[in-house]
Amino acid sequence: MTDPVTVSTGQTYDRSSIQRWLKAGNMTCPKTGERLTSTELVPNTTLRKLIQQCCTDVGICASNSGSQGRDIAGTISPGSPAAAEEMKFLSRFLARRLVFGSREQKTKAAYEIRLLAKSNIFNRSCLIEAGTILPLINLLSSSFEHYAQEIAISALLKLSKHTCGKKEIIESGGLQPILAVLQRGLSLEAKQLAAATIFYLASVKAYRKLIGETPEVVPTLVELIKDGTTCGKKNGVVAIFGLLLHSGNHQRVLASGTIPLLMDILSSSDNDELIADSVAVLAAMAESIDGTLAILQTSALSTIPRILQSSPSRAAREYCVTVLLSLCKNGGAEAIAILAKDHSLMSSLYSLLSDGTPHGSSKARALIKTLHKFHETSSSGRIASAVPCERPVHVW
Repeated sequence: MTDPVTVSTGQTYDRSSIQRWLKAGNMTCPKTGERLTSTELVPNTTLRKLIQQCCTDVGICASNSGSQGRDIAGTISPGSPAAAEEMKFLSRFLARRLVFGSREQKTKAAYEIRLLAKSNIFNRSCLIEAGTILPLINLLSSSFEHYAQEIAISALLKLSKHTCGKKEIIESGGLQPILAVLQRGLSLEAKQLAAATIFYLASVKAYRKLIGETPEVVPTLVELIKDGTTCGKKNGVVAIFGLLLHSGNHQRVLASGTIPLLMDILSSSDNDELIADSVAVLAAMAESIDGTLAILQTSALSTIPRILQSSPSRAAREYCVTVLLSLCKNGGAEAIAILAKDHSLMSSLYSLLSDGTPHGSSKARALIKTLHKFHETSSSGRIASAVPCERPVHVW
């Protein structure tokens, strides 16, 4: 990429690549899918200068490689060998800037890393191999201005999506600085980005226990769910979901008051993704007896069936069934009796039998069986009680 330009959505592409995209009649952003409000291409002079300076440093002429372009559809491999080399050189240049540059240069380098890491997997790989993570952690730890902190944590978030990035962050001592931002970040945005980073780190089994055992992590995530923006709430919820994949974290999440907070979200939010993520956490919590009891103390037996019937998200509906099945299993006859009175529940369950995933259909089938069994048992009991008992005849 030698002639980077920015489109109306804020995404940056190589000029020749995006021009081919537009010429083919496409009026959406290749990365975000958003409709472009105009076809104007704004030169990204900052990135262009970085590329030119990097090429100058290594003795490469950048003017002849522009025709190669970057494959905007590719995420794992670069568009060409030349593009791959350009990215590697640029990554090393940015890594050096992070180490030896002024504070302003370091922040600008982190900003460019964030943009490049957002683009595709190959870019992330190059940036990680170039050694950008440790200086980003150092920048994060030493930032006393909210903008620099936001840029540093955002860059680390993008790199944490790569398998090697997660490993490098932990091995470079990045967990504590990230948790510090989560707890005491200079802005709400920085805290929300830290929560998202924790979610990606928690996708590694070995790190879930490590993160969960750190004091105040779960309570701080709960505070973010309570006070954050919709995006912040979502980041907090998914981070907790990741931590719940380690059973040792269940009690910590339960003790932090997460369940009533999630029920409030289900009752008040109209964001389908946030609702689906919240029900996913409830499904994980309901697997334990303690979690079930805590959920039953809320309005779950009326709220969850409502979400099951109304949510456009199949994932949310399947998580609802998982929650209800666990409540029946761990909550006993009282929970089943309440659900059995909801005659509209069955139609939602039968719908999942045909429209759900194999796993979701299996859960729906099990819940239908449980409710049918309860109805049969109740009917048998009523019939038995309705049959008059024969009076004993005494024979002398």
